Amino acid sequence: MRKNELARDSISLLVPDVDTDGSGLSSFGAVCIMLKTTLGAGLLNFPWAFNKAGGVYTSIAVEMVSLIFLISGLVMLGYASSITKESTYQGVVKKLCGPSIGRLCEICYIVNIFIISVAFLQVVEDQAGKLCDYFYMNEAMTDGNGTPKHWYTDHKFALFVICAVIILPLSVPKEITFQKYTSLLGTLAATYLAVAVIIKYYLKKDEIIFREVPQTSRISSWASMFSVVPTICFGFQCHEASVAIYTSMKNKKLSNWILVSVLSMFFCLLIYSLTGAYGYLTFGADVAADILMSYPRNDVVIIIGRLLFGISIITIYPIMLLLGRSVLNEVWLTYKRKYAVISEWYETFVRITLTVSWILVTMLIAMFVPDISEVISLVGGISAFFIYIFPGLCLVCAMQTEPVSPKIRNCWIVWGSISIICGAFIFGQSTTIAVMELFLRK
Repeated sequence: MRKNELARDSISLLVPDVDTDGSGLSSFGAVCIMLKTTLGAGLLNFPWAFNKAGGVYTSIAVEMVSLIFLISGLVMLGYASSITKESTYQGVVKKLCGPSIGRLCEICYIVNIFIISVAFLQVVEDQAGKLCDYFYMNEAMTDGNGTPKHWYTDHKFALFVICAVIILPLSVPKEITFQKYTSLLGTLAATYLAVAVIIKYYLKKDEIIFREVPQTSRISSWASMFSVVPTICFGFQCHEASVAIYTSMKNKKLSNWILVSVLSMFFCLLIYSLTGAYGYLTFGADVAADILMSYPRNDVVIIIGRLLFGISIITIYPIMLLLGRSVLNEVWLTYKRKYAVISEWYETFVRITLTVSWILVTMLIAMFVPDISEVISLVGGISAFFIYIFPGLCLVCAMQTEPVSPKIRNCWIVWGSISIICGAFIFGQSTTIAVMELFLRK
């Protein structure tokens, strides 16, 4: 019962006035929520990923291949939810794959949300730094090492103030239903940025001298091509919320869910590809890991983009914290109830402690991470579990008991196995590269 309530609360935070107990979501509403869930901070990293992958054509080719698995994962999760009648991602995995895999899913879920929270604060810090440079002219007020002379104009202090004054009060309440009215900001910010990047490219087209990416060996070019995969996984991940979205729909036919998945993923592909391609063509190999950091600090169009992205992430962060906190809170209180009666005061104490600890740790990590690309490499690897591995496991396990013909059963088991193998490869490759680059930099 508690999991069903959590699923409905998650949907209500994403879109206002959704009657998940009555008529349910329309197909259009489901597509809108999928877009709000998907389009976000990952967009900022796509031009840099296009550069790392070796250019526009290679990156789009990898995106198109990835799109098959992205849509396939959503369809598999919708099918798994329809046969288990579960309304949460973790519930579906636990019901089909057993409690051990379900526990692994919960751990990955918490770790994934935690690292996403770090990435969000990293974006907020980057944009706050540029805005501080603009409003306080930090470039003219720095010492020899480039550190601002005035401590109150430093981007780390700005992030601390934002976390303490804005994010913490928004995150502490047990219910944050007012956040559902600000969820549109993420989609608006992503669309605005895509349009701004395209316009900026054509305005600067005569000044751009595009440098071709140097030719590399076949092995290194393959490695470069796969370097865009973590960004794709981070940018397109909406699979954690997909089960809750599916169970909230009015028309739960699998064919209708396939249509919702295809439309939402193709629109995201359009936004991400345009931003990645035009951002890369504008700056070439000099593009920053956060595309907004490549533009001048006094560009009004980009300043608006920074404000939109900053505000949208500040309002989305408490939702991510709530989802992670709910899982941790449920596990801890379930354990404590075995030995004592839990009072309302103790529940409040645990909630506040988890909230403050979550914000403090993610803030400290964000302050000392050089750029968002390192965080995205880790998130992309863990996201492979939710996009490839767990959906593939659910499909393989479902085929053991579902009454289908042997031919169909074998086909789906093969496809599920392929998804699991691809996910394991992406997780291993992405995580290994992220860790190696971290130690090499040190």
